[in-house]
Amino acid sequence: MNRTVNATYPGACDCHVHIYEVQYPLVPNVAWVPRHSPVSAYRREVQLPAGLERAVIVQPTGYGFDNRCTLAALLQLGDSARGIAVIAPDAPDADIARLHAAGIRGVRYMMLDPSVMTWDTLEPMAARMDDAGWMIDLQFDGREMPEHEAVVKRLPCKLVIDHNGKFLEPVTPDHPSFQSLLRVLDSGKVWIKLSAPYETSKTGAPGYDDVSLLARTLAEKFPERCLWASNWPHPGRDPVPAIVPLYDLLFSWATSDETRRKILVDNPAQLYGF
Repeated sequence: MNRTVNATYPGACDCHVHIYEVQYPLVPNVAWVPRHSPVSAYRREVQLPAGLERAVIVQPTGYGFDNRCTLAALLQLGDSARGIAVIAPDAPDADIARLHAAGIRGVRYMMLDPSVMTWDTLEPMAARMDDAGWMIDLQFDGREMPEHEAVVKRLPCKLVIDHNGKFLEPVTPDHPSFQSLLRVLDSGKVWIKLSAPYETSKTGAPGYDDVSLLARTLAEKFPERCLWASNWPHPGRDPVPAIVPLYDLLFSWATSDETRRKILVDNPAQLYGF
């Protein structure tokens, strides 16, 4: 194994994984046609090489409100996994209870096009999530954080923000939009995934220096609010990045063993209920 830092952590969690199976139909006009990416491939390509034991399966945009593939993955992975679903704002409480029993712990708000969710439903949904003990998993262009800051900070439920804030044009830590993100994290009920630097970096591999600067700042300022994720199978990327170098980046973002253990083990265990 060509790992630059040979360290794994019992109970380590990958907090953003998509599972795609060919037998489940995609929504019309999907932006990206995924390769067949079953649980068995995830275990072989990610969990085994990186020494990860737990996973959070996030409902892909391509399946819309049809959560069957995600639920099937949770059934295969058992208690070592939790899920994030996409549900309609008017879904009955019975649906939430059924999904909870299957291992779902939140609802995804993917606000980049194409999106099936809308900003006007975010606050009502957050109230429902708070009642259910669930979270909202939110992804949007981080440069827009200042205009959403007030709403995001008053959401009653737990909130997880994807991919280092997903700044589609990477900014510097002193930029107003990143400072807005830091204020949101300082609210005490918001977490952020240190993940997928390749999606937004302009400097590129292997170090993704522009995004790594943001990830390192987040890990230093809010180690108790950070999570790590592979974003496997890396939607829209061809060729896909190798998992071990992505995992190893965490060792340059979080430089102490204590912080890495929080990010990989303790924080996800608390948040997702492992």
